[in-house]
Amino acid sequence: TAINAVILIQRWYRCRRAKLEISRRYALIIFQSIEYADEQEQAQLSSFFRFMLEHYVHPNEVAPASSTSCVAPGADSHVADYEKIKVPFTYRGPRLSFPLTLAHANALLNAFKNGELLHARYVLQLIYETRRVLKEKPNLTHVSVSYAKEITICGDLHGNLDDLLLIFYKNGLPSENNPYVFNGDFVDRGRNSMEILILLFAFLLIYPNDLHLNRGNHEDYIINLKYGFTSEVLEKYKVHARAILYHLQDLFSWLPLGTVINNKVLIVHGGISDTTDLNSLNLLERNKVRDHNCSPELSHQRSHPELTQQEWQQVVCSFQVMDILWSDPKKQNGCVPNKRRGGGCYFGPDTTAQLFEKYDLKMLIRSHEFKPNGYDLTHDGKVVTIFSASNYYKEGSNRGAYIRLNPDLIPHFVQYQVCKSTDKKKNWERVKTIEDSALQALREKIFAHKRILTEAFAKYDSNNTGRMSVSDWAAAMESVLQLNLPWRTLKARLVKTDPDGKVDYMSCFYYMDTAHPTQEVQPALVETLCKYRRDLQVIFNIIDEDQSGLISPDEFRKIWKTFSSHLGIQSYDASIDKLVQTIDYNKDNYIDFSELLEAFHVVHKLEEKPA
Repeated sequence: TAINAVILIQRWYRCRRAKLEISRRYALIIFQSIEYADEQEQAQLSSFFRFMLEHYVHPNEVAPASSTSCVAPGADSHVADYEKIKVPFTYRGPRLSFPLTLAHANALLNAFKNGELLHARYVLQLIYETRRVLKEKPNLTHVSVSYAKEITICGDLHGNLDDLLLIFYKNGLPSENNPYVFNGDFVDRGRNSMEILILLFAFLLIYPNDLHLNRGNHEDYIINLKYGFTSEVLEKYKVHARAILYHLQDLFSWLPLGTVINNKVLIVHGGISDTTDLNSLNLLERNKVRDHNCSPELSHQRSHPELTQQEWQQVVCSFQVMDILWSDPKKQNGCVPNKRRGGGCYFGPDTTAQLFEKYDLKMLIRSHEFKPNGYDLTHDGKVVTIFSASNYYKEGSNRGAYIRLNPDLIPHFVQYQVCKSTDKKKNWERVKTIEDSALQALREKIFAHKRILTEAFAKYDSNNTGRMSVSDWAAAMESVLQLNLPWRTLKARLVKTDPDGKVDYMSCFYYMDTAHPTQEVQPALVETLCKYRRDLQVIFNIIDEDQSGLISPDEFRKIWKTFSSHLGIQSYDASIDKLVQTIDYNKDNYIDFSELLEAFHVVHKLEEKPA
């Protein structure tokens, strides 16, 4: 009897664990699908953001987007920037003098642990000194390792300072005997991108031959506009923020594109393609390459009738960089444009083998892609993904990891997870939190496409019954949202079904609304504002010169007309006029833009829908 009881308990426990794991995996799939859809939209909007930078920003505020080099002012301008800034006696943070020493780096570490900011004067001087060092680096940095001097490779950090501090705690600070490679995506998404950059730049200046920085797809000023880094700098550095952003744009363009270890291991942020040529990558002027506006449809062409040979060669260089920064591996052979992300490609085992044979390589280490355990092996272990940002989507969602590599070239993975509140929760509570957050993000995405989804549902419900089959509902959802999700599995969490199995398709909108519903505003306008609220925030950050957070009704109308014209969206002029009148709460002829955007944030209604 006791044995039978133990067996039953084991079965129950294993079943419970399996169900929790399935829930966790589906939640992570939802997060990743939404992330890739956002990146695809970002790629589509990049030309518009460049247009805004060209026409609405003064030249001395941000690097000119019209320039093919995206080059900021030269060294003299950097010097003038930071030498004009006085550090007040009341400043209690770290004070830097150059050349930097390890004592300076330790002072920065302690300051950031306590939530302090480095003064803008030192930030600008640090950028200047770092740029000077990076300009001397090759596009592909060659590094040697020995048994006495193993190297550590870190992946995406995305502004998570706690992860970087934990890596340094577990693995030791960078030094001549403890070299590091940081493989891009230092910034965006997290709250402490600036602190991460400052620490990495400081250690680079102290150990220029033992700390190596590769460029990621997020080291790009257009990407930074949408994913948080620009807003972080504007918030933290106020009056000096635009100068800092201006010079960082140029510095990012000087980051090396990759690292080669012992001539056998290639480290790049994203991946490769069937046209990747390491010799060409070594020769191109990396600071003159724009990777954020390359059309994936052109990436496999060999010429273009409207471009000269020299212009086309520059485009080819851009594709090379795009592939390095944006590509992902796939299990099947072949190399195809990565339409899911909107840039780079999907490369198969045959593409990897082709590159390895050509350059006598043994391993490709890349980052760029969320992995629940912090790392992943594919292409028979020849392609390694390393992802160092733990808790990426939600606290408890994933581990981070880094690689230790010696001359055997066998990667040793070290996993970790920054724990704050999750260590106090039970496993099922952590999974439920992650799952609920993923479903909320998905429902917000659904609500933002309400009008188009309703039209798609109507095509399957010609008799207007309000009901349809599960397969038709799943097909309609995927045709509009294009998230490549298991809609049948998710059905129970998103919609109501009748006893006969039919889906009440409008029930997916029952408990969603904007934070401050405005009855006078056209429903189509509400949906559009919900869908593009983050992009409107980007545009506002570009034109809000004094960072007051206020905008006149005329300026908002101008923004909306420019934006809607670019995307081919109906302008809704009369509805926009009603909207701005409604949200000018104190009638001072100014709109608080953050309040406007918050009003169109999708929220969950608590009340039940009336029967």
